[in-house]
Amino acid sequence: MTARIIDGRRIAADILREVARDVEELKRDGILPGLAAVLVGDDPASQTYVTNKERACREVGIYTEVHRIGASVSQDGLIDLIHSLNMAARVHGILVQLPLPPHIREQDIIECVRPDKDADGFHPLNIGHLAIGDSQFVPATPSGVMEMLAREGIELGGKHAVIIGRSNIVGKPIATAWMQGNPNTCPRVTICHRNDPRLDEMTRQADVIVVAAGIPGLIRADMVKPGAVVIDVGINHVPDKENPRGYRIVGDVDFTAVREVAGAITPVPGGVGPMTVAMLLRNTVSAARAQAAQA
Repeated sequence: MTARIIDGRRIAADILREVARDVEELKRDGILPGLAAVLVGDDPASQTYVTNKERACREVGIYTEVHRIGASVSQDGLIDLIHSLNMAARVHGILVQLPLPPHIREQDIIECVRPDKDADGFHPLNIGHLAIGDSQFVPATPSGVMEMLAREGIELGGKHAVIIGRSNIVGKPIATAWMQGNPNTCPRVTICHRNDPRLDEMTRQADVIVVAAGIPGLIRADMVKPGAVVIDVGINHVPDKENPRGYRIVGDVDFTAVREVAGAITPVPGGVGPMTVAMLLRNTVSAARAQAAQA
């Protein structure tokens, strides 16, 4: 068996075309959706992520502004900037690129973003709404995973999904969303720590594996049930002297080996990453529409 490759770039392109049509409709009503990104420091991966989001905004017609700030900024200085964006009528969505420098408490920054401008969906109020099944903003990566599976026609009702990784960005939100969903269309969920001593036992039971652990090659072929769907959210930089950049990007799955066992699998890069960007922009448009309705 050789797994079907789930092409995140293709699916994300379809979503971005839909977002572009929504943007045009809003523009006809005099509304230009706007997204502000805040990038602190010079982490190369974070710079790449923000550049990709900025480019995607331009492609779909969303107004975007990027605030690049030195890593020495104080927490109060960063909060002042976010408060100014909270008040800016031109900005409907705000994202603060994580991680932040160690002297800044990330949770304080997340909590000072206005919940109705929280395009990332990380504010405790939005996470709380997600937990009761009533959320405007689902965090972009979990939303992208769920949208990808739906558009691929992968049935989840009655299936067992094992999620490896308990972060507030991926693991917890996707588990929460599936637990709140219709049991006829959403899977039964088990969530595991990446160091769980029985991890292989759990993954071999799974119809769907979602891994976001940050460990290259964590999921091996012998850990996967034949025909399972494997969603790799991991993004890891592995040294590679033959690559001009000095590294290559890999996921948390041993892709080459697992592909021979799984029924469907996402590649890294080109799988979940493009979906995250697409869903962030869809959240921004949703925020613009909701704020216009309340004006």
